[in-house]
Order: sequence, then C-alpha cells, then structure tokens
Amino acid sequence: MISLLSRIFIKNNNYSDPAVRASYGILCGIVGIMLNVLLFAFKLVAGSISGSVAITADAFNNLSDAGSSFVTLIGFKLASQEPDKEHPFGHGRIEYVAGLIVSFIIMLMGFELVKSSFEKILHPENVSLNPLTLVILSLSVAVKLYMAFYNKNIGEKINSSAMKATFHDCLSDSVATFAVLVSIFVMHFFDLKIDGYCGVLVALFIFRAGIFSAMETINPLLGQPPSQEFVKTIHNLVMSHPEILGIHDMIVHDYGPGRVMVSLHAEVDEKADLLKTHDVIDNIEKNLCEKCGCTAVIHMDPIAREDEETNAMRDAMASFIKDTFGENVSIHDFRMVKGETHTNIIFDVVIPYGTKISEQEIREKVRDYLDSFEKRYFAVITVDRSYTE
Repeated sequence: MISLLSRIFIKNNNYSDPAVRASYGILCGIVGIMLNVLLFAFKLVAGSISGSVAITADAFNNLSDAGSSFVTLIGFKLASQEPDKEHPFGHGRIEYVAGLIVSFIIMLMGFELVKSSFEKILHPENVSLNPLTLVILSLSVAVKLYMAFYNKNIGEKINSSAMKATFHDCLSDSVATFAVLVSIFVMHFFDLKIDGYCGVLVALFIFRAGIFSAMETINPLLGQPPSQEFVKTIHNLVMSHPEILGIHDMIVHDYGPGRVMVSLHAEVDEKADLLKTHDVIDNIEKNLCEKCGCTAVIHMDPIAREDEETNAMRDAMASFIKDTFGENVSIHDFRMVKGETHTNIIFDVVIPYGTKISEQEIREKVRDYLDSFEKRYFAVITVDRSYTE
C-alpha cells in the first residue's frame, strides 16, 4: 500500500531532498494514524467481549501509536521548513525532537499499562475465548509487522531516526500482541488466570521500545559521530584529486537529515601554485555538496615535500607513534623549524576517544625517542581528538 501511494503522490526519488523526505514522512504518518486508529477500535471491542485487560491495554497502546504517528507527521512538516533568520541552519533537528516526544509517549503508555495490569493480577477475572477476538488479534499482528516493514524500509532510504524508532515500536507491538494471543489459549485450555501477567509483559515490551527509540533520537541531538560510510565517501572523493596529499581534522556537524556541514584540512604541496590549488579546493567543495548532500569548508595545509630531512623524520615519527600507541593514533601538520641551538619538531597527534593515553605520556615517550637521535630535536606537540569514528 505504501509503495503504491508513494508512486502516486511522490514523483521524485531523491531521498536526500528535504522536500522528498518530508513527503515520505507525512505519507507514513497519515497511514500510521489510520491503521493504529482502526486497530485501537477493533481491539477495544475484542477486549470488551473477552474481558481481557491485556487486550484492552494493547488497544490503548495502538491509540498512543496513532498519537505518535501524528507527532511524527508534524515533525516532518516542521523540519522541511526553509532556513530563516532565527534558524540559519534549517529546522531539520525538529525531526529528532519529534522522535524523542514519540519515545516519551511510548514509555508513558508502558508505565500506565503496568499499573492497570498489576490491578488485574491482584483481582483476576475469567477471560473468554471468542473467535472474533482471535481473528482481530491475528490481523493485528500481521498489520503491525507490515507497519514495521515499511517504516524500516523507508526509514533507511531517507535516513530517518524517527521512522527507525517507529519500526522498533511496531515490532515490539507485534510481539506483544502475539503474546496476548498465546495467553488467551493458555487461559482457556489450562484454566490459568495469567491475563494480568501478560498485560505486564506487553507493558514491558512497550517500555523497552520507548527506551530504544529515545536512544535513537537523543544521540543525534547530543552530537554523535558520522557513520564510517559517510566519512569514507568524503575521504575517497577528496583524495581522488592528485593535488591533495592527505586530509585530517574532519568535523561533521549534523543539523538534521539533509543539512550536514563538513569541515576538514587538506594537505597540499607548499610549492604548488596557490591560485590553482585554491581552484581545486573550490571544485572539491562543490563535488562534496553535489554527491554527499553537505556544505563543505576545506582549509589548505601546505607541507614540504622536497626536504629530505623533514620527510625522513616525518616517516620515522609516524611509524614510532603507531608502533607505540596503536594503529588508530596518527600525526599530521608535521614540520621542522631549524635554529642555531636546536630544531623544533612540530606536529599534531590525533587520539581517538576511548583511549587511555595521556598527553603527558605521549610527550615523554616522544621526547625519549628524539633523544636517541644525534641532533638536538625539541618536540612541540598538539594533541587532537578525532571527531569521526
């Protein structure tokens, strides 16, 4: 159904286009509201007929899902607004906020269902086995699996945290409804009053989905690193130009899907023509915008290529750093400033987050290593942290 509707109403398949993303988000939101309202109505009838608190709880969970779909719909609509004076980087992060609101709604519903289920445990009642109830619950499992499928599929295409969170919610709902269906058979054939316990199980599934959804949306709001795939794409595109000798200090700012800013340092030959190199940098920035959908700012770092002493010392220091501190530690901006009494060895060391290497430890080991050379070298080190994984 979603595929058919998208072919009818969405002609453009450029998933990085904010307008296209908004169209898919709104379409899925409308379909989600309709299906969840229908499931709520049918399950409420089934819960009333059977006298099951678990089915009734599951019905109100679907009602909360309809509200969540409405919040997601509004979030996509607001996120698609053009940048303005107050928000020059656009409104894309509203989508993350909408996903977070959905997560809180899911967790609140889970908490309320736990309370009502405990009341049923303390005061159990008989639950009747009704063919209509079984049909409604079976159809509900199938519908929720379908909703999980299309939210996952489209969420991956448009890279939407909100829709990925909805996928996990729908998947949990289908498992929870299936558990209710099984419990009805158990209560009927074994005369075990487990309706309240099953309600708690449903609530826990819902609460778990809420927590998982919150994690999916909080991370981009706080500032998570870019994906390895995105970093690799940028690296390969920049390094495809022979004028670029290396890149470092890449930073990716995420202002919402389709609104990404990238800054990096590109190493170039110090003897190259400045105007020609600047033109190459401009073209790379344009290519990044066209192929990666991001705004890029590139800083040029001139490096010496013909000084044999500098090249030899750079290679020796790079090997020493990797052998001593690990493959993930690297150096850049290496240069030598020669004086009458000593030579300054100046470079940056990049340390990934999570490593236990201290700046003092790095300086001491590098100093000891330089002392092993005949000439008097003095290390001037700046320690950087990697902003990409």
